[in-house]
Amino acid sequence: MKRNQSGFTLIEIAIVLVIIGLLLGGVLKGQELINSARVKNLATDFRNIPVFIYGYQDKFKSLPGDDANAITHLPAPAIICSGNPTVGKCVLGNGVIEGNWNDTTIASESYVFWQHIRLADLAPGSTDTTTPATYLPTNASGGTIGIQSGTTSTATTPINDLSATPAAIRGSYVICSSGILGKFVKQLDTTMDDGNTATGSMMAGVATTAGTPMTAVATNLINDAAPYTVCMGI
Repeated sequence: MKRNQSGFTLIEIAIVLVIIGLLLGGVLKGQELINSARVKNLATDFRNIPVFIYGYQDKFKSLPGDDANAITHLPAPAIICSGNPTVGKCVLGNGVIEGNWNDTTIASESYVFWQHIRLADLAPGSTDTTTPATYLPTNASGGTIGIQSGTTSTATTPINDLSATPAAIRGSYVICSSGILGKFVKQLDTTMDDGNTATGSMMAGVATTAGTPMTAVATNLINDAAPYTVCMGI
């Protein structure tokens, strides 16, 4: 007795393959759009901070964080940094944002900076300096964003001026953003600088603790899956 066997025709198989291809293409395109949006958000952080600085200067003729009259200029709970001037993190009114970008106490002007711009209605966020975890701003990758004064040095290392050694990134200020995956670091540098993570106004490295110098990592050595800190001079 003969059995009738049925199966897919070539046309049906072709249709299924086309549908699978469209689904995969949609998934990949969606991931690409998500990645592009994240890089755009990361880039916006670097672009916004100079606006905060200039806005504060326009209002009060002082630098946020360095403003000796912040308690008069701003509503409660405004504070000024309180620390030992000899360590160079709290020297009010000298036109410099003292301290390291990743400081976590009010002994640093770089830390108090964020409260001043928020109380001046220039940026959103907590004004409670006693809780660094919720006070310090974060980027789209969940890393910390910070600022410190820059340098005019032509030295090559470290890339951020976290010690007595001059920095390679030159500018009035250095903005740093941590915890950014290598694949986004490379896109970010291409979008905002020269595409080389070890040269130009934007560089990437591995930051540890506050006050520790950080050396730039070249683009070809960037690990797409590893987190880096990106710093940019303005």
